[in-house]
Amino acid sequence: MKKAEDRYNILIVEDNPGDYVLVEDFLEETNLVRKLHWAESFTHAKTQLSEKEGDIDIILLDLSLPDKDGEELIREIQLYSKNIPIIILTGYPDADFAIKSLAWGVSDYLVKDVLNSTVLSKSILYNIERNKILVNLRKSEQRYSDLFHFSPLPMWVFDRETLKFLDVNDAAIEHYGYSYEEFLQMDITQIRPKEEKEMESLNKSLEIVKKPHHNLFHGEFCHIKKNGQKITVEIRSNSFNYKGRPAEIILVNDVTDRNRHIEAIEIQNEKLKDIAWTQSHVVRAPLARLMGLVKLLGEGRIEESQKRNFYEFIQHSAEELDGIIKGVVDQSQQIKINIDKK
Repeated sequence: MKKAEDRYNILIVEDNPGDYVLVEDFLEETNLVRKLHWAESFTHAKTQLSEKEGDIDIILLDLSLPDKDGEELIREIQLYSKNIPIIILTGYPDADFAIKSLAWGVSDYLVKDVLNSTVLSKSILYNIERNKILVNLRKSEQRYSDLFHFSPLPMWVFDRETLKFLDVNDAAIEHYGYSYEEFLQMDITQIRPKEEKEMESLNKSLEIVKKPHHNLFHGEFCHIKKNGQKITVEIRSNSFNYKGRPAEIILVNDVTDRNRHIEAIEIQNEKLKDIAWTQSHVVRAPLARLMGLVKLLGEGRIEESQKRNFYEFIQHSAEELDGIIKGVVDQSQQIKINIDKK
């Protein structure tokens, strides 16, 4: 006895009561039925599929109904069945039409004259399980597509053998300035500078990603936009098969501004070192003189006739110190201007 969870809700679309009873008998022998539904026309089938959305596991479809038949019937049923597998049950063996039906997405094509419970059972079980795999695969592909196309960072897929772009997302189109069609006419060397060192860098990275069991890659490179602007980018790469081709999916992070900021900070640090050296060496000389002169005056060791000269020395040292301080201020302001310009 099959468990309840191994049984299915089956819709039979059949206008001949005799054929319906025959199929019903076969299904009873298989013990696969949780609940059986019957539609005697396309219109009735359409209504049942709409009312019982998500409650039908498989459709057994006769090809000749009062209100629709043949290819048109298959196409219309598919519109309403969504992801439900469809097995055609027909009294007319037609190998060419059977092949076409399978190409249109029908799960199986069975002739009523040779039908029995074993054949029907195997077809139902196989096609329900096969359909589950296909549905999960489609969902997985949709998740990939959403992550790829809606990413705020540029992404693309390229062929590892030809280096041709196979797909690009909207962020890449906007950031690099090429249209989708232009990208697909290009390969990845066309967004790289032609300098020898840059091409060597590209070739080395390609050698790495082509090594067996090497799926992930990370590096920093120079790229060129359509308008000729050079940018520095951080690349993350992952190997996979794309429509049967060995390919790489690339995630791009433009770090041009970040690197410029780091460069500006490094320049700032060098200038701050100069200021620190000025404070510790240049300022010390006039300050030491001032302190010495003031000490002598405070101790009363200066004769009245020498005071005027001492005051002049103090004035000169103060002016020298003031000039040094102004220079330090000017240097500090210049550092801020340079960072803003970056």
